[in-house]
Formats: sequence, C-alpha cells, structure tokens
Amino acid sequence: MGFVRKYLSADGLVRVIRHNLLQQKLKPVMGSEYSWQDCFMSGLAIFGFKCPSLLQFEKMLSSEAMIRRNLRTLYKVKKAPSDTTLRERLDQVPPEYFRSCFKKIFSYLQRGKALEPYRYLDNRYIISIDGTGQYSSKKVHCKNCCEKKTKKSTDTTYYHQMLGAVLVHPDKKVVIPLAPEPIIKGDGATKNDCERSASKRLLRDLKREHPHLKAVIVEDALAANYPHLALIDSLNMDYIVGAKPGDHAYLFNWISDLTPKTHTLIDEADTLHEFNYYDDVPLNDAHYDYRVRVIEYIETRKTGKQRRWTWITKLDVTDDNVYDIMRAARARWRIENETFNTLKNQGYQFEHNFGHGNEHLCSVMTMLMLLAFLIDQVQQLCCRVYQKAREHVGNFKRLFEKMRVLIEYAVWDSFEQMFHFIGVPEERAPPDTALWPQS
Repeated sequence: MGFVRKYLSADGLVRVIRHNLLQQKLKPVMGSEYSWQDCFMSGLAIFGFKCPSLLQFEKMLSSEAMIRRNLRTLYKVKKAPSDTTLRERLDQVPPEYFRSCFKKIFSYLQRGKALEPYRYLDNRYIISIDGTGQYSSKKVHCKNCCEKKTKKSTDTTYYHQMLGAVLVHPDKKVVIPLAPEPIIKGDGATKNDCERSASKRLLRDLKREHPHLKAVIVEDALAANYPHLALIDSLNMDYIVGAKPGDHAYLFNWISDLTPKTHTLIDEADTLHEFNYYDDVPLNDAHYDYRVRVIEYIETRKTGKQRRWTWITKLDVTDDNVYDIMRAARARWRIENETFNTLKNQGYQFEHNFGHGNEHLCSVMTMLMLLAFLIDQVQQLCCRVYQKAREHVGNFKRLFEKMRVLIEYAVWDSFEQMFHFIGVPEERAPPDTALWPQS
C-alpha cells in the first residue's frame, strides 16, 4: 500500500506519466535536439505551472534561469523546446496517445484503495459525461475543426469541443477525470450529432480500458435516445439519464395515464423530497419494445422554492433507493461545477488557445491540461502535504499563484518540498541557498 501511495502525489504522478510515455515508441525526429519526452513533459509543465499562455511560458523560459532548472528537477526535462518547436512537435501526435496515462493513474488509485469511498448504489461508480466548447474562431482552423454557419451569415465559424468523463460522488467535490474524447469535424454538423458520435468512442474506450469497472453513466437529456442507451446496455453498464417533455412527448403522455408508485421524505434542512416512479415504460413510439423506468422528482425548499426533474433508468427503483438514485443523477453537475468551471476559472485557462496547429495540437494541449488537472485532483484526494498547502492559501487559484512565484525565485528538489514550504509556515525553510539565484 505504501509503495502504491507514493505514486499518488505530484512527484510520483509525474514519474508515472513520464515512464508511461517512454514505453510508447515514437520515431525520433531526425536532426532535432529535443526528445519526444522533453516535448511532452514541457507541455505538461505549462499546465502544471499554470502558465496563462504558451507565449508566457516561453518568456519565463527565456528570462528566468530558475524555470529551466525547475523543469529539470520537477519534470525531468533535459532540454526545453521553444514555443514554436513545441507546437510543431505536439501537432504530430494523435491525442489518443495520452489515454494510457489516464488509465495508469486510475489503476494506481484503485490499487491504493483511494476510490473505495466513491462506491455508490450497490458498489457502482458514477461516471458523469458531458460536452463543452473550448475554442472558436472565424479565421484560424485545422483539418479537425468542427464548422458551423448561421442562416444570417455565410461566414464559417471553426471550433473545437471536448466530451469529458469524470468519476463523481454526491458527497465529494474531488472528481477523477478519465481520458476525454475530442469532438472532431467528422462527428457531425449539429451539437447532438457531434456528442453522440464522440460518445460512442468514449464509452467503448471506457469499457475496453476498464472492463471490470461497475459503472453507472449519468448524463443530460441529449443522451436519452435509443442508439445511445442501447450501446450502454451492450457494454454492460447502467445509466441514469435526464428526460424532458419537449423531447420525449410519447414517454410523458404514457406515464400521464399510469398510477405511479410514490415516496416522500423530509431531510434535516426541512427540504421536502417527493418521488413518483414508474416501471415498464416505452422510450418512444419508434422503439416501443425498449422499456425503461421513469423517476419524477419534486424538491421543495422550506422557503417554498420548488424544482422538478425527470430521469430514465434501467436500475431497479424502490422506496429504499429512489433517494440515492436521485442524488446520483444530480451528481452529474460535478462535471460542470468541479470540472469545466474549475478548468475555465481556476487557473488552467481552458478556453485559451494554447496553439492550434494543422492536425492535433489543440486536442493534445487539452489532453495535457486534463492530465495536469488529474494530478491536482489526485493530490487533493490522497496527498496530505498538498492538502495542507491548499488549506493554508484557501483555494486552487491562490495556490497556483504561490507556485508560480516560487518557481521563478527558487529551484525545488520536488513538489513535496515546495508544497511543504507553502503549507507548513511554522516549519518554513527555503531550499538550499545554493539553489537561489545569485545577486
């Protein structure tokens, strides 16, 4: 256990990623002085150091010797490429090349028993899936950009989207991202088509990489269509998916003629939870034989504010578990709040264009950003020295600001040394004075 746990810190996780990438052979670039590993780890460092842009990273490298030395000690980069070289090299690498890194870290979390507290609904793991936009331009584009035109304009908008998947729990803010799926040009012309095509790849990859994971997929109402639900069934997974009257009129008309099973409870905050649930309901008239269970839920706060949701599922629904199923369904929002919003607003600069390239650069940068985010989430879950550092400064953004300052003014032997310096003021001591810049 101790051997496994040492890999669930920044230093161990960076080592895992570097070793894993070393195992995958790429042809060396003739005449280049930069190795693939140095390019990959430099790209990861951009997001590990929370640089606001690739240009800023290049400026830091050119003006601060400390940055290059910290790249060497923390990320084992022997020779850091320029921003132009980095873009050119990473543009050549298919994004799926990085999937194995996510899988490897997930396996260490499992072996270290770190995911045991995430078991829910008869030891299932809740996987929340959703798409988000990350880049849009009317001029800059690559061959994998999606395209759209408005009825009022002949201008083409080029954009990239990502389909994310994270392991969540209703009671935990820490999420564990799985390898995301880039949404590419060939996936379709509308949001629905794009996400559905990408979700086929994501779900099949998830099953292939984690064949024994007992998963329940939670998604919004876009996923409540027969081909998608049948795919989840075929992969031996469960699901809890939203449903809306406007999109599922046949289903809602059907249950309007049924007498529901009901369950009501009031929680400690005096919130009233009311459930109506139905068995053996046809999904729609086109797929009459495909039957689901339907849960209608009404939440009434003590202030009188009321909200309603409806979900469909294949899970058995009873008075004993309907409340837990509702909480699992609402945990879907963890991918919005604790994932996408964190990436966009807490220092990762998700919507910034770190480089577009001609082929894969935009998607590769997204993969590296999600790996950096995964490192931070694993530390928040498993690494006490990181937890203390974050507790001391208050939030992610403040922690990242501290880190950027410290790597500019000192060389750190390890992330553990730096986080200890931040988080334990009473024991605070600088690195060896020989590592500080000379006046």
